Amino acid sequence: MFNTSKKMPSSIDLERAERLREVLGALFEVNKRVPVIVEGKKDALALQKLGLVGEVVLLHRGQGLYEFCEDIAEKFPKVVLLLDWDEKGEKLYSSLAGNLSGHWEEFSAFRGIIKVLCQKDIKDIEGIPKLLGRLEGDEYPR
Repeated sequence: MFNTSKKMPSSIDLERAERLREVLGALFEVNKRVPVIVEGKKDALALQKLGLVGEVVLLHRGQGLYEFCEDIAEKFPKVVLLLDWDEKGEKLYSSLAGNLSGHWEEFSAFRGIIKVLCQKDIKDIEGIPKLLGRLEGDEYPR
């Protein structure tokens, strides 16, 4: 028996989901050798749920922003900045970008493309799994 109460995704939604999965797939490949910086635990869990297996660094670790950036610059030659695109996330992104100059620019497209693909629906990393599920018409996202 078919469940007719479940809305079928539009071709536009399916295309967005496919493009988002492509970007995430490329991010996962980069993350095998380059850490991803996120704001908090829920963001890290969302990326793990989507299949990320590399190192994820949480921004909120009880350090000041300057000290955090000093530690990151000392430990890693390159990083991916994947902060939320709400008002707080944009401010943090701007601060980190300035303090980590030379360490993140190569991978700036990841956040930009994810932000564009998600922006009208969500403003945070933790919402990506649920958004993908909705776009693909799945109750349980892959």
